[in-house]
Amino acid sequence: MKLQFSSLTLFALCAAAIPVDPPLDSEGMQSFVTKDGLLDTLENLDRIGAENGGNRATGTPGYAASLEYLKSRLAKSKQYRYWTQEFLVPLFNGSEKVQFTVNGESIPITRLNYAPETMSEDIKGAIVKGPMGTASCDTSSYENLNVKGQIVLLDGSECPTGNLLESKVDTALGVGAVAVIIYRDDGDGPHEAPVPECHRPGGFIKKSDGLTLLQRIESGDKVTGHYHRSQTVSFERTQNTFAESKGGDPDNVIMLGAHLDSVVFGPGLNDDGSGVSLLLALFDAAQHFLPKNKIRFAWWGAEENAMIGSRYFTSHITKEEADRILVYVNFDMVGRGQAFGVFNSSSSMQGLSAAPGSTYIEKLFVDHLVSKGIPITPFPFTRTSDYADFMALLNKPVGGIHTGIIPERDPCWHLNCDTLSNINITALEINAKAAAHVIAVLSNDATDNIPKTPYTPQTGVRDFGPADDADSLPWDCIVRKQLTTIGGQ
Repeated sequence: MKLQFSSLTLFALCAAAIPVDPPLDSEGMQSFVTKDGLLDTLENLDRIGAENGGNRATGTPGYAASLEYLKSRLAKSKQYRYWTQEFLVPLFNGSEKVQFTVNGESIPITRLNYAPETMSEDIKGAIVKGPMGTASCDTSSYENLNVKGQIVLLDGSECPTGNLLESKVDTALGVGAVAVIIYRDDGDGPHEAPVPECHRPGGFIKKSDGLTLLQRIESGDKVTGHYHRSQTVSFERTQNTFAESKGGDPDNVIMLGAHLDSVVFGPGLNDDGSGVSLLLALFDAAQHFLPKNKIRFAWWGAEENAMIGSRYFTSHITKEEADRILVYVNFDMVGRGQAFGVFNSSSSMQGLSAAPGSTYIEKLFVDHLVSKGIPITPFPFTRTSDYADFMALLNKPVGGIHTGIIPERDPCWHLNCDTLSNINITALEINAKAAAHVIAVLSNDATDNIPKTPYTPQTGVRDFGPADDADSLPWDCIVRKQLTTIGGQ
């Protein structure tokens, strides 16, 4: 018997034999997110940190190994393409000298990381008592206190919002102080500078020294301070890493991000190995589906160095590229269980405002978590993670989840104990499944619920464009000048 087939029949048979990925959906995405998958990534990052001096910081072998591990995972995909974006980052390689004297008497001081050197001119000025407690976090507390050109002495209490020192230091400098000295017990948390436009000088002294100094000021003694710091700065090349779906609408990109680096003090398993693990879990799950809107994953470099990686991306993107981004969703520190935080679109700080559409992203997270019986903690947007310039510079709708940084929520934040044992894997799985749900909905329905926000250059925000002559900049902006000058090389 001789069989005959028409060309149409053969085409239909061939088409039926070609597997077609199903549309991306929430339940399907969530089903591929597992504790085992999340743990596998975390165990590898923990191992990388342990094998490379205890950290995965930018410019170290630990970061290089983390990057190679990430790329090895991304290279296996046939549905996504990946690439890296190179940029230069200044590395503050320790202090050659840090000195603080009061009326000629030396007082031991510990530097703020990322604070600038004093260049050719030391800082001298009267030392004045600043507002105590949480009052020092509020500009209004300085209304009847003139600190212009003076060194402000503050206690080490926490602020209600912002990172550990950001609100205190920024507030004092914003009203004219030339330096900030904080007294507190040794070992009480990491020595971190805030992330303003230009890092300012300051440091920590022992609580006993601070109280003695405070008593002298309150007794009416004339107290003059002299602060000097010099440091070694080198510039290293590092990378952002991206993976983007080959399918999906290229004019409506759903962008997700987490930072790959840790601080130098520890391996950063919660900050932000948890976000790296979450993103890779979503990346693996997404291989099984065809998105309606294009999906782009970003693993940022140098977040712990004033978020230089995401700032470099947002300041070097073309208008056409920026206009294609529909939303940005951030995952930074999502591996603890003391709080299930969702960024609140109506609560922003430090000059940020959430673009229309941010409320929709927030509601997706809240509704999903509440449906699972998870209590929600609203978090305000601040300039402390990689979403900041997507808001300030690109004016994009932004959202995300976060489990908090205060000691009660993460006692190992920026410390060497931020290892695998610092992770609550059940909480991370809950957050990862919530993220899988939100990304699935955004991929399918975002264009119907989120207005497109064309890129319009903003004024008064951080960028890496051409700068003025360095000689015209105050000394405390020299580091920013260096970034601006060489960032695109």
